[in-house]
Amino acid sequence: MSKSARIAICVLFTTTCGVNFAIAQDWNTGSATVGTYGTPGLIDMPTGTVFPDGEIQVAISSALRATKYSLSFQITPRILGTFRYSGLRDFSDFRDVYYDRSFDVSYLLATETHLRPSIVVGLRDFGGTGIYASEYVAATKHFADGRLAITGGMGWGRLATYGGFDNPFSAISDSFNTRGSGPSSINEVGQPETDQWFRGDAALFGGFSYEISPRLTFAAEYSSDGYLGEVKRQVLERKTPLNAALSYNFKNGAALSVYALHGSELGITASIPITPQKPKFPSGIEEAPAALQPRQSQAALSWDEGSVRQKDSALFVALKDQGIALEGITIEGSTATVRIGNERFPAHAQALGRTARILANNLPGNITTFKVESITNGITTSRTTLGREGLEAFEYDLENSWKSFAGASFEDAARSEAEAIAGVYPKFNWRLTPYLEPALFDPDNPVRADVGLQFAASFEPYRGLIFSGAVRQPVTGNLDTSTRPSNSVLPHVRTDAPEYAKQSDLQIKNLTAEYFFRPGQNLYGRVTAGYLETMYGGVSGEVLWKPVNGNWAFGAELNYAVQRDFDQLFGFQDYDIVTGHASAYYDFGGGYLGQLDVGRYLAGDYGATVSLDREFDNGFRVGAFFTLTDVPFDDFGEGSFDKGIRFSIPVDWLTGSANQGGYGTTIRPVLRDGGARLDVRNRLYGVVRGSHTTELEDRWGKFWR
Repeated sequence: MSKSARIAICVLFTTTCGVNFAIAQDWNTGSATVGTYGTPGLIDMPTGTVFPDGEIQVAISSALRATKYSLSFQITPRILGTFRYSGLRDFSDFRDVYYDRSFDVSYLLATETHLRPSIVVGLRDFGGTGIYASEYVAATKHFADGRLAITGGMGWGRLATYGGFDNPFSAISDSFNTRGSGPSSINEVGQPETDQWFRGDAALFGGFSYEISPRLTFAAEYSSDGYLGEVKRQVLERKTPLNAALSYNFKNGAALSVYALHGSELGITASIPITPQKPKFPSGIEEAPAALQPRQSQAALSWDEGSVRQKDSALFVALKDQGIALEGITIEGSTATVRIGNERFPAHAQALGRTARILANNLPGNITTFKVESITNGITTSRTTLGREGLEAFEYDLENSWKSFAGASFEDAARSEAEAIAGVYPKFNWRLTPYLEPALFDPDNPVRADVGLQFAASFEPYRGLIFSGAVRQPVTGNLDTSTRPSNSVLPHVRTDAPEYAKQSDLQIKNLTAEYFFRPGQNLYGRVTAGYLETMYGGVSGEVLWKPVNGNWAFGAELNYAVQRDFDQLFGFQDYDIVTGHASAYYDFGGGYLGQLDVGRYLAGDYGATVSLDREFDNGFRVGAFFTLTDVPFDDFGEGSFDKGIRFSIPVDWLTGSANQGGYGTTIRPVLRDGGARLDVRNRLYGVVRGSHTTELEDRWGKFWR
């Protein structure tokens, strides 16, 4: 074994070399520095640490010949996922800058204790071109009150191109001695190269970081990356395996590092954490709810059962002032049943809390039970029963959140029990807003976008029937400058997307008639017809089974879709298809949502989409998905199969204001035709789940806000 290998082993296992450090405390492994790859790392080398649970890290690292943009998400306390987009200068014979997309995943095998280091195993660039393809096991231990962190590890692939030795796993099987060659063509890019994982030569790496002050950290490392491709192309000169960096940490968690690599190059890394669990305004900036008033008699309230069913009643007006539409009410003995539409609050629990207090302040004291039916898109989705005594008892209780939830009951409301208030329908709404439409990862120009104005309107002649549409006018942007024609051998169901930007000005984004209904207990239905999305019009029908108090849901959707003309007005092209999916949904708890869709896609291919999302209590959502169909990887083209990550940020997370809506987008490494699904608005699972028990429980803290 080489001298450098022995040194690295000593770094990883300090006790075996007789090195003795005083350990004042166990170190929190939820803290990690960000390396050049946007993941927990020293500089180029990974560490055995992780980010805090749920944290998103956005990082950019730039040196003379390469710039890396990274988005990392700590999916669970142990699993980290990373998407990276790199621009490599002078790396290709065909273009000045070669753009590369890659995914990483790592798993925390062991957390740090008084005696044990934290240990992470990871795959780097496991489904991309293989430029950065490598695997590693890294261990990190903190000393001197956490100011000193020592890391040692073993790498394979790119992380074994300097100082390599025979793979220790060959003791298990000789197959570990041979590493696969990686993708041989652009059509194979995107496939997990399992014949490479932890195979071929291995090498040791290591280093340390030292916190000079609470804001300043120094790091040094011994690198096992030989930069063979860059050296071969004479992109850089690698003089030494030693790298160093100096980092400054800002109060908001952002960090800025200056580093020196292989004795010939300087670079800079900037990172900023986004913590979904911690919005800027945790409790919101909306006005406080009305306090509960002492109970009053009918005479004191000048109240009678008939007047409360009028649009000008005090109850109707008080709820309307809160952004809550009262659509029906029935009084039977000591029970009041109301039907409401939440038109304002992102957390439906907050709408229930405000409704309950307004009912208590406007209904006679002999009414002791409130049943609140929630309505969305004209269909009743749940019925929540609340006791008046509980409201009065818990209003100022320090533990009022869980106590009031425990005292409430939730059930299905397939048929409303509230008598309709005359004159609520028809309804008309409109809004004029700016929009941003991005298109990412075109190799000729990786960032394109249009900015403009969108006018949207809806008309509901009666409950459950909605006519709506949205029209866009681009103001500025460059979506129409793409010059890359589709090379897909499949029907061009998505890859002609640039043509819709080139050949349109005023755009009809959607123009539909929707009908929502309740076929039976725990059942929901939707029929949509018209211009369904940017590229397709047609008819879509869906049925969903979802119990109010259950974690499971099952649905089925059937669509007839016709491809729209590129001008996004009223015409259609010749392509049409019948698509459909059977779907299963499961709420794992803790904010984790799983979904499986099996069926036929827009190009006529059959397969399945697997999705996993993490939704935080404030509505911030991050997820990932992949689709495998009967389209061969070669026919699919670059990327091999459809996959991506998605996120949505609610308005109230950004501003603190109690308003529905937000911004969301999906990031795909490459947009192809295989596995493409129709983008229909208001799919039922997303429509109904906000007022069901699991979602209400997650956000019940807003009940008293």
